[in-house]
Amino acid sequence: MSEQVERESMEFDVVIVGGGPSGLAAACRLAQLSKADNCELSVVVVEKGSEIGAHILSGNIFESRSLDELYPNWKDVGAPVETAVKVDLVHYLTGENKSMRVPGPFVPSPMHNKGNYIISLGKLCQWLGEKAEAGGINVFPGFAASEVLYDDSGHVMGVATSDLGISRGGEKKPGYQPGYELLGKYTIFAEGVRGNLGEELIRKFDLRRDSDPQHYGIGIKEIWEIEEAKHEKGLVVHTMGWPLDNKTEGGGFLYHASNHQVYLGFIVALNYENPYLSPYQEFQRWKLHPSIRKYIEGGSRIAYGARAVNKGGLQSLPKLVFPGGLLVGCDAGFLNGVKIKGAHTAIKTGMLAAESIYEALRGGGERSMLATYEEAVHTSWVYDELYRARNFGPALHQFGTLLGAAFTFIDQNIFRGKLPFTLRNKYSDHDSLQKAKKAKPITYRKPDGVITFDRLSSVYLSSTNHEEDQPSHLKLKDDAIPIHYNLANYEEPAQRYCPAGVYEIVEEGGEARFQINAQNCVHCKACDIKDPKQNIIWTVPEGGGGPNYSGM
Repeated sequence: MSEQVERESMEFDVVIVGGGPSGLAAACRLAQLSKADNCELSVVVVEKGSEIGAHILSGNIFESRSLDELYPNWKDVGAPVETAVKVDLVHYLTGENKSMRVPGPFVPSPMHNKGNYIISLGKLCQWLGEKAEAGGINVFPGFAASEVLYDDSGHVMGVATSDLGISRGGEKKPGYQPGYELLGKYTIFAEGVRGNLGEELIRKFDLRRDSDPQHYGIGIKEIWEIEEAKHEKGLVVHTMGWPLDNKTEGGGFLYHASNHQVYLGFIVALNYENPYLSPYQEFQRWKLHPSIRKYIEGGSRIAYGARAVNKGGLQSLPKLVFPGGLLVGCDAGFLNGVKIKGAHTAIKTGMLAAESIYEALRGGGERSMLATYEEAVHTSWVYDELYRARNFGPALHQFGTLLGAAFTFIDQNIFRGKLPFTLRNKYSDHDSLQKAKKAKPITYRKPDGVITFDRLSSVYLSSTNHEEDQPSHLKLKDDAIPIHYNLANYEEPAQRYCPAGVYEIVEEGGEARFQINAQNCVHCKACDIKDPKQNIIWTVPEGGGGPNYSGM
């Protein structure tokens, strides 16, 4: 532990860090296995959000394959998976008022969504949480795992949750409560994309020594209630092209869910080059395109959020196991980029982790290296999916949007993802920015308050809340870098890549100062990923802090 704090300890067979789809699937599968054998198993899920689902944000077109395996009767037991995809369209936007529909036969086959569902992943996680609790699993929302605990042999022995009631200056406030030590024979790390404890473990155990760097996008999403006449339940629309240039990977989505709602959003790959680019502003600009505006005009925006997404694929997967624990879901990076889906692979890897751990516990094992989990992943349909999709991201990076899309069509529709070579992308996203003096400034329109909006009003819709008098969870390695390096070379891109207005350059006494508005943070992790000097370190705030998404 980093400091000597008197903490209460609780011991479990399995500690699961993160109440997302992978962590909850692992919990549910452990409950099923122990019930089938009529044996007692103590399991805890610790979740930093105020409730299960509070920090869950995804598009989401859901492929039910893994849920079919976990709960074959999910349709009969109330799973919130109801809106089947009926129409599936892809548009190439050629300009701010122009577009062309991509004919179905020319769309990469994994992108077809027949048989899939438009869902709220947050609601599905809430349902999985209820199933886990009904199976005897301890589910603790509002507790942020802030520290990995190691035994004398260096094996992972659990986690500690953050202390509550620490002031901004580091003093204990009247309501101070020390964190808890949650000790387990095995620990599953299921924190989602760029989990801070997962990143620590990757560094400590050198888990990425044989893989490419992980690559990311920033996904920004809104939910709108639209006019009944414009709503087409089950319609799925994806776009590529404008407003991004051919070098910048990304695209938009618009899904017609139930209750006259549409889920719409935009993803920008975080290996973009122009430091003047603002993913948030590109999303606002995209909504003005006639292909999108025609649906939402006259409607009302009811929710907003942002989250990083993995896009490295197979080549960026780290080693998954280490003494005492393992990585699942997006903590490892199992998103299938060409499908634009990761929930189904997250659930499946959670299940495989549970089965491996259960087998080890039945054999009397404790804090060992669970090689059986890595073997199970490599022989599963998850690995086969990622193998077939492995060239998608690197092709877009190397060839650009148009040629990359053409390559993907050939790779997926003709060779079924089995071309006899594997493309690589060995450059980290934070290394991609051009110097500001070589880049073209981008001028964005002021928000109209009808279709487009400013960042602060958007953050308000995310119900983000942090206790103001607490230490900032956004830390700088070197306080001088934002002004003396980032501002001087890149016009400090944190002002633009953050979708929540956390970072500002303010003038004081004629001098520039870097200001961090940590209370605005929606936990997207873009800063932790994109900062050119990797100077910003994202850590967990007090448990329960951050966004409180409803139905995202």
